[in-house]
Amino acid sequence: MTSPYEPGAAPPPPCPGQAAPPPSEAAAPPPGCPAHGTPPQAAVHPDPHAPVRLYGPDFAADPDRVYAQLRQYGALAPVEIAPEVTAMLVTDYRAALELLNDDATWSKDSRAWMQTVPPDSPVMPMLGWRPNVFFSDGPAHVRYRDVIVDSFKLVEPHELRARVHHAADTLIRRFGDHGEADLIADYARLIPLLMFNALFGLPDSYSDRLISAIAGMLEGNSPEEAAASNEAFTQYIMELVGAKKAQRGPDLTSWFMDHPNDLSDEELIHNVILVMGAGNEPLANLIGNALSRMLSDDRYYGTVSGGALTVHDAINEVLWNDPPMANYSAHFPVRDVFFHGTWVRAGQLVMVSYAAANSQFDTTATHGPESGSGSHLAWAAGPHACPVKRHALLIAVTAIERLTAWLSDIELAVAPDELVWRNGAFHRALAALPARFTPISPDQAGATPWQNSDRSPSSSTRPEPTSTAKEPASAH
Repeated sequence: MTSPYEPGAAPPPPCPGQAAPPPSEAAAPPPGCPAHGTPPQAAVHPDPHAPVRLYGPDFAADPDRVYAQLRQYGALAPVEIAPEVTAMLVTDYRAALELLNDDATWSKDSRAWMQTVPPDSPVMPMLGWRPNVFFSDGPAHVRYRDVIVDSFKLVEPHELRARVHHAADTLIRRFGDHGEADLIADYARLIPLLMFNALFGLPDSYSDRLISAIAGMLEGNSPEEAAASNEAFTQYIMELVGAKKAQRGPDLTSWFMDHPNDLSDEELIHNVILVMGAGNEPLANLIGNALSRMLSDDRYYGTVSGGALTVHDAINEVLWNDPPMANYSAHFPVRDVFFHGTWVRAGQLVMVSYAAANSQFDTTATHGPESGSGSHLAWAAGPHACPVKRHALLIAVTAIERLTAWLSDIELAVAPDELVWRNGAFHRALAALPARFTPISPDQAGATPWQNSDRSPSSSTRPEPTSTAKEPASAH
């Protein structure tokens, strides 16, 4: 395997993760390199030539410690995102903004890079090229993005909110009478899948198939299970596209098909898969991380109806401090580039750490950095910023409001410091969020229309759900 850390022909060798400098500059050490000087706190990372792992239980338990370590290298640091797969990680806020807004220097096309990585690498599902909006540049990217943006514009906010209510009530019926639930496996991870099944145009009867397939791909215990789940997901997508080819409807699949940008069948399938996948994991993590904060912090809860901070505050805190996708925005320079003190080789993988960049600022308040409120990088930035963040925020806020309205005395079933975070370089996600509450009967959740009923969800002490979802101020 070709390593991005291989030195050029001339000494001294490049720093870890850096490309060799042009021949005219090869005689001098690349500026800003800890391998050619003693960085502050060097004892924290005794081998400056080794990339820092962004996976494993230590990273999952305390990523902020690792980000602090990475900052010793400057704006970019060498990391290992999976065994034998290395990258450069941008940890500086302003460097991240510069990269994300410079699509002339930085490409999203990963095909050349893929030749340097084992095809069975666990990062390939996240970074392998496909003809979709994530991995395209220029006119192709604009073409795909317009299809997605224009189609989501046809989703009315009040209809989206009603769909969230229906999905939430469906799930709460399943566990409401138990008095306990894992709010990740039983709720946060399932809400997006129920939503996408409906938004893309399949009836509720297909939801469990989609849930089972995605769960198997995410949590498969063997290659065979993962392969079977991938096949089940492929079959689901093919049936979805086949059904909409036979009969259009008021749904995203039909709108993708009928868009004047005229996607091919291959492009249609890959962009449907992209929206489902890119929407599911971050949205599930956003809901789970926000619920975790709300249940761990008395500023939110004495009871669900008490507390000074709101769901919107929890969402904002997560977007600043625990962004659902912590490290992503894969880019590849189109030429050798000297970027914020580091030489980066053409085609080398460079990712942005939204979490590390955000954490440069004091985010304990509801305001952002001195450059202006609301400028966190959780949605990325520039031409490849999330195209449907308003929809994602509405779904997340409404899902949390619906859950906490039904289960007003919900609380963590374990101490906050006992919560376990999932392993992985890309996401910031809880493995589970065990909670307990006063049981409600299955027929109470969504039993009557909200706007036309005087009945409260459970008793006189349980507040009626409200639909106050709006975009938090810090999401712009």
